[in-house]
Amino acid sequence: MKKKILLVEDEKRMRILLCDYLKREDFEYYEASNGLEAMEMLKKNPVDLVVLDIMMPFMDGWEVCKHIRKTSNIPIIILTAKAEEEDKLLGYELGADDYVTKPFSPKVLIAKIKVLLKRTEATSEANNTLISMDGLTINELSHEVRINDEEVVLSPKEYELLLYLVKNAGIALTRNQILDSVWGVDYYGDARTVDTNIKRLREKLKEKAYLITTIRGSGYRFEVKR
Repeated sequence: MKKKILLVEDEKRMRILLCDYLKREDFEYYEASNGLEAMEMLKKNPVDLVVLDIMMPFMDGWEVCKHIRKTSNIPIIILTAKAEEEDKLLGYELGADDYVTKPFSPKVLIAKIKVLLKRTEATSEANNTLISMDGLTINELSHEVRINDEEVVLSPKEYELLLYLVKNAGIALTRNQILDSVWGVDYYGDARTVDTNIKRLREKLKEKAYLITTIRGSGYRFEVKR
């Protein structure tokens, strides 16, 4: 079955170019020229991944990203002309899974789309194992996380991060270890990406945030009484 991509980009020539590449790679795709159109598209069409421009009329990409993350964990790749590090950190904080800065090669974007979809698919096909710790339950098959039977909506990257911490419970993990294991050794970024995502993950875990312990000057450890 073809993977479905939603491309949200206000520049028409860029949209046409990227759609051409998506078509060549046998993706099914939908187009939106602004944030409001994107939200309407998502209501009508289930998609596997969103490529999201930031600077758009009516509703910018930041707002779209926030709205998506309230109800969905579909992968999001941020597409923007902004190269500042703080903007990238904001993207990750809002739940984006990857980031591409203009100008860029469409081939690079396609490669990132394939990698992210592959990781998401691999996660969803994991062994049907229920991991339960202190009211926190993770179903590896359904990619579902619950706290006291209430579902917690996580982005794919947040889910991978939580699963990695849980499977290494009791072990002090450095930021670099987490970065290499969750984002990959070829990821271009620094350890602050880990801190940003840990912060967001703790916020979503709410009363269970204490399960993730900060190791001062080193990294993090997942601790729980079994």
